[in-house]
Amino acid sequence: MTETDDYTQADDDALFVLTAAMLTPAQFPSVLADDYPQACEVLGLEPARDGYGLLFGQDGGGARWTVAITDTALVACALAAWDCGLEYDLSPDERYVAAALPGWPLPVAVCAPGVPDPHDPSEEEGGRPPLAPPDLETWGGAQRRLGADEIALRWWTWREQLTDGADGADISDAASVPEDDATPEGEASEGDGPAVVETAADEAPEPVVVGHAGVRRALESAEAYLSSPPPPGRVRSAHGAVRADGPGWSLVARTDDMAFVLLDDEPGEVHPVRRGPALPALLEALGALAARVD
Repeated sequence: MTETDDYTQADDDALFVLTAAMLTPAQFPSVLADDYPQACEVLGLEPARDGYGLLFGQDGGGARWTVAITDTALVACALAAWDCGLEYDLSPDERYVAAALPGWPLPVAVCAPGVPDPHDPSEEEGGRPPLAPPDLETWGGAQRRLGADEIALRWWTWREQLTDGADGADISDAASVPEDDATPEGEASEGDGPAVVETAADEAPEPVVVGHAGVRRALESAEAYLSSPPPPGRVRSAHGAVRADGPGWSLVARTDDMAFVLLDDEPGEVHPVRRGPALPALLEALGALAARVD
């Protein structure tokens, strides 16, 4: 998320907006959930078709608040401007405010000047328990999805590791930027079989054989999305990559290249799935199904 200049209103309910995020089927903080309806549920919002913009700020007493607004175009413009280093006054009309929720569902590293330190409002004041960021100290769905975010954002960094001959890569902290000297994943243990078996160019095409049970289940689940469309946001396009998520797994791929799979069951590990005769068709179909930012 991007820090912005603060703005205030004249009344006692002033909100100092620190940053913002989109919450739509095509673009939502994946750290929250595997799909858009689940992300809305975390925030106690109805999954509106056009989604929401999320404003993260503090009131005059320093309390943390998350304000969901229906004017998604306003938030999208603000984010685009901030990314370019430009100022943008994010002052939504009150008629677009869908909910004011206590707490922040994501970590925000900045605070408003001239007000008390960030703290959660009381449950009585907020009307519900305050939102809080997911626990990132222990590997699980939130870190797995953050790891997939990093791979989608820095695809070629990860791809070059395989070009250099590594069979895979390991990330000890999925939320961090992968280093050039990331530790290669070890060879498959005896009896596990290779992660991917590809046919030679002069052989008749055969399905890609995935020996890793968890990766195979992830690919089968992704393929099932083609016949039974998943909830909005389970498959989307991000940073030029196709992204698919499901219970316990995330897949990041480029339709003209290969795929990477992350699993809840294997902390910090990234499993490459190289192209074979079957993978390109799956990726193309997922790409056609993916939700995209307009």
